Amino acid sequence: MLAAPATAQSAGGQRQVEAAIAQAPAGTRFGIVAVDEAGREIVAINPDQRFMPASNTKIVTTAAAYASLTGLDAPDLDGGAAVRRVGEDILLIGRGDARLSSAPDCVANCLSQLADAIAKKVSRVRHVIGDDTRFPDERWSAGMSWNNIPTRYGTAISALTLDDNEARIEVVPGAAGKPPVLTSIGYYTIVNDAVTGRAGGTTKIEFSRLPLDRTLRISGVIAADAKPQLLALGIDDPAHYAAWRLMALLRERGVKVGDVRTRHRPYVTLTDDPASPLALAPEPQAGEAIARLAPPPLAEDLRTINKVSQNLHAELLLRRLGLKDGSGSVAYGVAQIEKMFAAAGIARTTWDFSDGSGMSSYNRIAPRGMIALLRWIDAQPWGAAWRATLPVGGVDGTLARRFKGTPLEGKVFAKTGSLNQTNALAGYLIAKSGRTLTFAAFANDVPGDRSATPQMDAALLAVAVAN
Repeated sequence: MLAAPATAQSAGGQRQVEAAIAQAPAGTRFGIVAVDEAGREIVAINPDQRFMPASNTKIVTTAAAYASLTGLDAPDLDGGAAVRRVGEDILLIGRGDARLSSAPDCVANCLSQLADAIAKKVSRVRHVIGDDTRFPDERWSAGMSWNNIPTRYGTAISALTLDDNEARIEVVPGAAGKPPVLTSIGYYTIVNDAVTGRAGGTTKIEFSRLPLDRTLRISGVIAADAKPQLLALGIDDPAHYAAWRLMALLRERGVKVGDVRTRHRPYVTLTDDPASPLALAPEPQAGEAIARLAPPPLAEDLRTINKVSQNLHAELLLRRLGLKDGSGSVAYGVAQIEKMFAAAGIARTTWDFSDGSGMSSYNRIAPRGMIALLRWIDAQPWGAAWRATLPVGGVDGTLARRFKGTPLEGKVFAKTGSLNQTNALAGYLIAKSGRTLTFAAFANDVPGDRSATPQMDAALLAVAVAN
């Protein structure tokens, strides 16, 4: 719990912070709180208003994982993808791991390892079935903008995840006036409406696709002398994509394969009858077990989630949390988050979350609520390990370019956040005095395509220098 707020906030930088944020685009709404090691407030601006946190949501999701899950530093045996033979079919079964790869240079947690194991046992397969029934079929969380779905930022969520559920297309300039050359693995049907422009000209390549449609339209222009452009596209049915890739690997190994199918589990809400078979994760599949992977420790992925702000991995982690007491749904994952906030003594009115990554526009938290959570985390036995997952100002992750060459270089440890009209940063900083301060800073309603990040950073520098 937070200690009682200090009364003389301006002495610690309140006026300087107010001056810094006054330079933000007109109409921006700020919520900023900073406290000292005893929990006394140094700065408080709209501390109890609720703000959209964007990727600050990942603070909550990863902390809930440390609070709820065990064995984070051991190989993720519970999450490893597996293959089983059921009659003439091969089931590729996902268990929520985010890191399964089909890259040619893959050396661990590789789809090719499963293909090798299958090829040693069978020469003919009727169907390769992508099975993601460990989680209910809830591919996108409530409140995510539909226009993000075709992109890597909004790719679908599935217990069977491969290559970050992204397909990549390389766009190479052709002759001026001609279409560029496209290179892909062939998962999408591509309509190429793009054109190669003159050397030295503009390059702007765009793509569009309707949800659940595998027809992709490429448009725009690429200069004749431009470097190849790489497009990262979201996958709408990750289980199908993973089975499709496994089919290709099996055929490369001489196995005859019929076609690809999928197996999903219908979604059930948290309020439905808990006795329903849909309310719990399914039992292990029937048939002959052929192989199962052992991914790296989940703690490594928590570091990835916070350092680079990986949306898909955060969403999968929320669903892994949802397996603790239920179906693996978003609702059951949020139930674990609610338990964490209750353990930290934080009022339920302080927050609302609808996803694990921050892509949902429904998420809300008050700055004082975030401060209380951060201080509670810091007091936990796993607090130091969690803090090590955060980006470091001017050093790495999403803060690698921020605070460089300032008094906060290497001295701010925080999670970033960015969404439409939203900027956020929360974590810990080492002030001029050497004291560690806890802070939460949110900017909502930023007009147009502008950013309030420069003013936010200036405000935090003012806090650090004044303390």
